[in-house]
Amino acid sequence: MPELPDIAVYIERLQARVVGSRLREVRLLNPFVLRTAVPPLSAVEGQAVVSVERLGKRIVFGFGADGPLLVIHLMIAGRLKWLADGDKLPAPARAVLAALRFDSGRIAFTEAGTTRSASLHVLADRAALRAMDPGGIDVLSADEAAFAAQLARENHTLKRSLTDPRLFSGIGNAYSDEILHRARLSPVALSRSLKPDEVRRLHEATRTVLVEWTDRLRAEAGDWPRKVTAFHPQMAVHGRYGQPCPVCATPVQRIVYADNETNYCPRCQTGGRLLADRALSTLLKKSWPRHIDDIE
Repeated sequence: MPELPDIAVYIERLQARVVGSRLREVRLLNPFVLRTAVPPLSAVEGQAVVSVERLGKRIVFGFGADGPLLVIHLMIAGRLKWLADGDKLPAPARAVLAALRFDSGRIAFTEAGTTRSASLHVLADRAALRAMDPGGIDVLSADEAAFAAQLARENHTLKRSLTDPRLFSGIGNAYSDEILHRARLSPVALSRSLKPDEVRRLHEATRTVLVEWTDRLRAEAGDWPRKVTAFHPQMAVHGRYGQPCPVCATPVQRIVYADNETNYCPRCQTGGRLLADRALSTLLKKSWPRHIDDIE
């Protein structure tokens, strides 16, 4: 799923291309992508874009001081592709959910796979946008006290807390792994059990990782982000199961659950302890290794 760094780069490029330009038409190629009926799509067609901003992992196009607004949530596999005049819609055709035509060019809103969880909302005003906000704080502007207060609101694992949009805005599976590795903290440590110096490390790591990756993705994107992915070879642990940790060279480990996995370095983050994987540790039971030295 595109997270804060990806969305930030999308927004920067959109601001440069469409602010001040009129949205001439929104063509739905998959009607299920539109999740609202009132106001209708015609409320934004023909209107000039006055702002493009982020709400969590959503991209918000503003028309006028208090609306209407067009909100895009890319979810896991949604992407935006910029098309110059004359460019055809990308293939395969079934992946294109909608096409937005501005004075300055077109955007193809696509989604890989068949899940169809990406969405488009038309909102009447800012009050409706505020109602959509899950409430997570902006981690780039929050000071340590505000960050600590959010962390202590509920007692969850750090992985769950960082990815909870009601607590923190814009962090998902990929960057939570990178943040926890940078902070040298276990993904299953409980949020209310952290010592003050650990909270400080986590706050600093969160800001640093997100800023670093936004800068990196901005440089890689050029005039438009054409390859938006949760997996990058420069990442420390995310998507790098079995590969050496860049800090200590210990093989990166993982916890698999549902369709997601958590990647971590046992030496840097858990004191060498291997975290129980729901599938393998249940299968192996007493044979499940407890320490990284048992498998190295």
